[in-house]
Amino acid sequence: NMKQLELRRKDRQKDEKFALEVVDESLFANISMYDGKEPYSVVISHVRKGESIYFHCAKVGRKIDILKENPRVCVSFVSQNIPTYEKDNFTTLFKSAIFYGNAVFVSDENEKKEALKILCEKYLPEYMEHFDSAMKRSFAVTQIIRIDFESFSAKEKRGKVGE
Repeated sequence: NMKQLELRRKDRQKDEKFALEVVDESLFANISMYDGKEPYSVVISHVRKGESIYFHCAKVGRKIDILKENPRVCVSFVSQNIPTYEKDNFTTLFKSAIFYGNAVFVSDENEKKEALKILCEKYLPEYMEHFDSAMKRSFAVTQIIRIDFESFSAKEKRGKVGE
């Protein structure tokens, strides 16, 4: 099981089930890494399987270079972000989760195909009849990276209504 990190605001702290729901409900995530000199962060489209996420990218580029040298990452997700005004208070109602883990370059062809399939099912389920032909065309030039989660924190700020 994943380690839960302690939060300053205990009243907003949420459990692993909530954190994984935030991952599933988020349309994108920010993945942060470190190249030894400075931080680097990119937005990814992701899909979760168990306590890991998958994303795809080109086989060359800055993030590939960094992750090969230093696979440790922090990934942040926001599934709700609603600016609101309540009783003389400007605030945001949100659901968020942060995970720490390691990036793994997927080389197994079956795992790579499965990752691409579940990514497409998440984002474009209505076009799955085109999946096989699209995959054949781009499979060789596509890198799949899996992030295996080790620890997390999750928070929610709810409105006065329904609390």
